[in-house]
Amino acid sequence: MGLDDVSFTIKDKLFTAIVGQTGSGKSTLVRHINALLKPTSGSIKVGDRLLTPETNNKNLKPLRKKIGMVFQFPESQLFEETVEKDIMFGPMNFGATEEEARTSAHKMIQLVGLDESYLKKSPFDLSGGQMRRVAIAGVLASDPETIILDEPTAGLDPVGRKEIMDLFKQLQAEGKTIILITHNMDDVANYADEMAVIHRGKLVAHGLPQEVFNNQELLKDNLLTLPQSAEFAQDLAQKDFKFDQLPITIAELGAKIKQQLSGETNG
Repeated sequence: MGLDDVSFTIKDKLFTAIVGQTGSGKSTLVRHINALLKPTSGSIKVGDRLLTPETNNKNLKPLRKKIGMVFQFPESQLFEETVEKDIMFGPMNFGATEEEARTSAHKMIQLVGLDESYLKKSPFDLSGGQMRRVAIAGVLASDPETIILDEPTAGLDPVGRKEIMDLFKQLQAEGKTIILITHNMDDVANYADEMAVIHRGKLVAHGLPQEVFNNQELLKDNLLTLPQSAEFAQDLAQKDFKFDQLPITIAELGAKIKQQLSGETNG
């Protein structure tokens, strides 16, 4: 899906989620950010770098070093004979020495929750979840400023998904910019600072998750699905619970239910 006059700013060091139905243009949008695709009209500014239809492909390495891309099922991109070599590949491709790349590999394997003994293993002897962590470590090893995640938790169980999402939130706390493409609205509600909704190549909403999930027009037109907590709140609203705004996380929902029940008890 092509993009049609999409204009918005993804803020530095925030966690931004980009959502939309399959084929809406989400993946096309993020592939422009690291110049895997170039705009046919208009421009994209990444930091101080301006990308236009005339941008040539020769000097894009410095830009791509700053932007790490974790594709859906990133473990399918593993290819080296050991985990260590796989993680070292990215930094060495961007000019690191073998020693620098090895140091980075030892640091990153621990960051993604695996111990150093995994470095000597073949990536193909690992479980699916472990392979995904190795692939993510390979992206992080080049120390990108911005990390783009295209459905990074697809196929993981709930525990694995939470661990991976907590890792990216931790990286954001350490100063990284995180851009998440996802169909999982609970991940958006629990982790994102801002969200953008793309529909048929157009930007139809951009703002705080609390505001966007309470946009009745988007919900009415089926351009957005709700997190589970908000769906549950809608059901409760049919049974005389009152919500000025739909709560989008379990913590918010619990607080509002408690508030109303204690109000009734006191009344």
